Amino acid sequence: MLLLPNCKINLGLQVVRKRPDGYHDLQTVFYPIPLRDNLEVRELRNSDAPYALQLAGQTIEGNPDDNLIIKVYRQLKEEFDLPALDIYLYKHIPLGAGLGGGSSDAAFMMKGLNEVFELGLSDYEMERRLAGLGADCAFFVQNVPAYATGIGDELTPIPLSLKGMYIVLVKPNVFVSTREAYAGVTPKEPEHDLLKALRRPVTEWRDRVVNDFEPSVFAAHPELAAVKQTLYDMGADYAAMSGSGSTLFGLFSRPVPEARKVFKEHFVWTEHLVV
Repeated sequence: MLLLPNCKINLGLQVVRKRPDGYHDLQTVFYPIPLRDNLEVRELRNSDAPYALQLAGQTIEGNPDDNLIIKVYRQLKEEFDLPALDIYLYKHIPLGAGLGGGSSDAAFMMKGLNEVFELGLSDYEMERRLAGLGADCAFFVQNVPAYATGIGDELTPIPLSLKGMYIVLVKPNVFVSTREAYAGVTPKEPEHDLLKALRRPVTEWRDRVVNDFEPSVFAAHPELAAVKQTLYDMGADYAAMSGSGSTLFGLFSRPVPEARKVFKEHFVWTEHLVV
């Protein structure tokens, strides 16, 4: 079984209020983009191990048992008595980037196991299970543009398309922890209605579709602010930070072949969006 988990960007991210449970209510739009990992899963033969995990590509620190794809496998194995698996994950999507790469890997793992082993889980059931692993995991079940509220786990699909635009992702070698990002933001009622703002032409998003994490994160990491400004200097119709960082993205109406040269010190990915 070969799976190609994609990632997402956030179009706007408004921190509305702090909840009694210590989390924050958000308003954002998740938009899927075709930067993908490679996830290959097959039955593990001639071994007494419950699974074998091989990792390549972008370095993943920490205990492999803590990887979300392993948590998904263990959860389903306990309930459905799945066989031992040989799992190979090649990470193209940068980690700690605000792109949801790990969440996507988890969701695709669950969807793939559900299909191959005919577990009979509905999209709703998979979303419910995945929400317990991470706030944006559930998004990748349906994997369509969605307005997200709550802690990012209450999803409403929306008819939004960036088809025809060119996207440039830039991930500097900067890590922004979720704790750091939230420590610098003050919850407030949004100045602009996000969904109404996104109905306007992309060229009018700049002052209306905002990420509330940017002011404090940019103050702490001015190189991120510099990347965003450079994207605008290159002619982006819209540029922003995705999630709590540290990836910046620009949306262009033309190809941007110069991006890799301009941002040669950073991870860069460009694509013509066709859906």
